[in-house]
Amino acid sequence: MEPSTAVGCIARTPLRRTADVTPLVEPADELSIDEVRRYSRHLIIPDVGMSGQKRLKNAKVLVIGAGGLGSPALLYLAAAGVGTLGIAEFDEVDESNLQRQVIHGQSDIGKPKAISAKESIAETNPYVEVVVHNERLDNDNVMEIFRGYDLIVDGTDNFATRYMVNDAAYFLGIPYVWGSIYRFDGQASVFAPTLADDAPCYRCLYPEPPPPGMVPSCAEGGVLGVLCASIGSIQVNEAIKLITGIGEPAVGQLVIYDALELEWRKLKVRKDPNCALCGENPTVTGLIDYETFCGAVSDEAAEAAADATISVTTLEHMLKERAEGTRDFLLVDVREPNEYEINQIPGSVLIPKGEFLNGNAFEQLPSSDSGKPIVLHCKSGVRSAEALAVLKGAGYSDAVHVGGGVVAWVNQIDPSQPSY
Repeated sequence: MEPSTAVGCIARTPLRRTADVTPLVEPADELSIDEVRRYSRHLIIPDVGMSGQKRLKNAKVLVIGAGGLGSPALLYLAAAGVGTLGIAEFDEVDESNLQRQVIHGQSDIGKPKAISAKESIAETNPYVEVVVHNERLDNDNVMEIFRGYDLIVDGTDNFATRYMVNDAAYFLGIPYVWGSIYRFDGQASVFAPTLADDAPCYRCLYPEPPPPGMVPSCAEGGVLGVLCASIGSIQVNEAIKLITGIGEPAVGQLVIYDALELEWRKLKVRKDPNCALCGENPTVTGLIDYETFCGAVSDEAAEAAADATISVTTLEHMLKERAEGTRDFLLVDVREPNEYEINQIPGSVLIPKGEFLNGNAFEQLPSSDSGKPIVLHCKSGVRSAEALAVLKGAGYSDAVHVGGGVVAWVNQIDPSQPSY
């Protein structure tokens, strides 16, 4: 009888090299009979075995965010048998989340994500204790929330929170697994300066945040849904290795994934002796104002928008006057063409923000002395403020932008349009 080739696990037993890594967690006293049945595929792996599974049971892991990365991370950490899972998430489930946030379902729309995630975890593994932190992380609560956890898995999607997580974890001596996704590209690493003298932190990799508006968020630029699973599972893989002390964790390594080319790369990340946090002469010795450090918009954009921001209700009134012939202005949408196809403010013309930055937009605009005002808008008001700064610098003194952008328009003026 010939062996079947249709097997779930490839039958091979290669030699494995186990690194000399100290497990983060001591083993629990025992596994129940039901737990032995549940985790049997782990128990028969020599590298994991009974001891490793007991360490997973005794582990306390905090996952920040129950969104794109947090969804697969929470499900696989729960399935792996991590005994205590914390969920730090303040948002609610939106229909646009379901394309990638697989821990939530249709019936969860409008529900707090942390509660929805807790319910899904209970279905995945009833032996996991879930601790819900249904609040936004900030300087006032981050240290208290982090305390008591062995490991942090960071699934945040903005730079201010990433720097705060890095700093708080460093001060508390808690290693954390970081991940990042955008369109078809993902990154992951382990930051654990307390585990090795030469281990870098997030600030060693990114000493300064990118200029405001330079790197779009997933909400602005999009993300391939399945990419979340690819990077989220890498984060869980690293978490399991750290907890059980097996393999070689990606400390000092940056894993880069290109989904379009199906290409994985791993780059060395060295500890920066001049790092503001973990360097030889640190200048960051406590939590800082991370919103100011990262900046939602540039100083130029904030200055330009300070007295040149109108509401969507004002814009609605202006559009009615323009239709009646009593007012004239040019309404410009500075989003990308694919966003423009989703929803629009009626009567707008599309000129993406990049056209303002490279100067090509001026070929499509009336001159600054034409007397025809320009009104800019984007999705939320950030990109339009950046474009506004360019216009103001070019002499368009009467230009304004719409606070809240098309999101506010859909929510307050025209809810018949889809949001994203």
